[in-house]
Amino acid sequence: MKRELKKFESTMWLMIKLVLYILLMGTFMLIMARENPTLIILSRTMGITFSTFCIVGLLFLSIYGKFDVGRRKSKPIIYSLALAVLFTDIVTYIQLMIMNTITPSIYAFRLDSIGSLAISFVVQLIIIIIFAYGGNALFFAIHKPESCCIVTSSQESLDNIVRGILKYKKQYKIDYIMDYRDKNLLDTVSKADTVFIHDVPLKYRGEIVRYCYKNKINIYFNPEIEDIVEMSAKYYLLDDVSVLNANVKTWTMEQRVMKKLLDMSLAIILGILTSPIWIVSAIAIKAYDGGHIFFKQKRATLNGRVFEVYKFRTMKENVENRSVTDDDDRITKPGKILRKIRMDELPQLINILKGDMSFVGPRPEMLENVEAYEKELPEFRYRLRVKAGLTGYAQIAGKYNTSPKDKLIMDMMYIEQFNILRDIQLIFQTAIVLLKSDSTEAFKTNETRKYIFKKAESEE
Repeated sequence: MKRELKKFESTMWLMIKLVLYILLMGTFMLIMARENPTLIILSRTMGITFSTFCIVGLLFLSIYGKFDVGRRKSKPIIYSLALAVLFTDIVTYIQLMIMNTITPSIYAFRLDSIGSLAISFVVQLIIIIIFAYGGNALFFAIHKPESCCIVTSSQESLDNIVRGILKYKKQYKIDYIMDYRDKNLLDTVSKADTVFIHDVPLKYRGEIVRYCYKNKINIYFNPEIEDIVEMSAKYYLLDDVSVLNANVKTWTMEQRVMKKLLDMSLAIILGILTSPIWIVSAIAIKAYDGGHIFFKQKRATLNGRVFEVYKFRTMKENVENRSVTDDDDRITKPGKILRKIRMDELPQLINILKGDMSFVGPRPEMLENVEAYEKELPEFRYRLRVKAGLTGYAQIAGKYNTSPKDKLIMDMMYIEQFNILRDIQLIFQTAIVLLKSDSTEAFKTNETRKYIFKKAESEE
């Protein structure tokens, strides 16, 4: 009976997804058909437009994320689907306008029906919002929060993982907290639906993972450097012996050339397109306190080379140089706006043109931070195996106050799994950062602990 219910639920969610995607495409086709009637009759225009929407839509869904209710909160799903649909609409619209150009002349091409395109997107956005909130409401009406057991090694590690889990209270309920050295560990683990393993030595983590796999218990664990190397490894057979080959080398010449071409072309294009923002920002900064427009700071890039990164100045001049905290009184009024929309980073296009930075890569840390982080985490220097980036996986997936170790893991995943298509994907995903309310979340100065880590009585 349980198995039949699971099959029914899987089919139900598949049908809901199909209905959502059909509604999104149907909205575009029907609204645009008001001025392009061939879209709703059997014709070449209808066939090509339909195909374009489907193919481009699947491409952008793979970039931004699908309708995965239960796994993500409603707002991230809305942001992802909205961006995917927006770019799909634009590409399909341009294709439609090209189809409408009958005369073989560049002067015959026109961008008509822009009002219909805007109305179409607004209606699609309403559909996405309804399905996202409705879908999650239905999912959590069916599923109760999973009973979770956290296995960790210290109070600091516990605080770190709990902070993440508590943002998903509808998905997870923390029932057990265990020291990995506790003699009753496996008995407690067996009571949970899901186990979070955080900052546990590899040897002990392996034992817990094998036990959970044997007993069909869901597992989450934080990756270490060894895991990142393994993820990028390829499977080989030496005769009949299975091995994983981690080819730890620098990027190929072809990869470096393609990345350089992408960097230069994007920096020039974006520099031109954002020129009005440069002008408005410069005027606002100068008018506020008469100080310098740009802020320069020494940062580290490829192989530890030091360079000066450029930013629009968002703080008062001649203040202490340290990471931003909540309600930081050093930030100016124009600076708050620029930091909120991430436009203070625009002058780094100059760094890209100079060759100091790449468009995508690990964000360059302040030299003081690099030195401090490397004392506690020597592997942090692995981020300097490639050029620093204007954007990167750690900036898209993480936040301003993401821990140094988590930043390192995200950046290592990017470095070890690099390809030019991944760069293009991350560039598109950067748009999500502008929508996330917590992307610029500063370091918390006071965090209360609601969950207490108890050391095991019988430690080795």
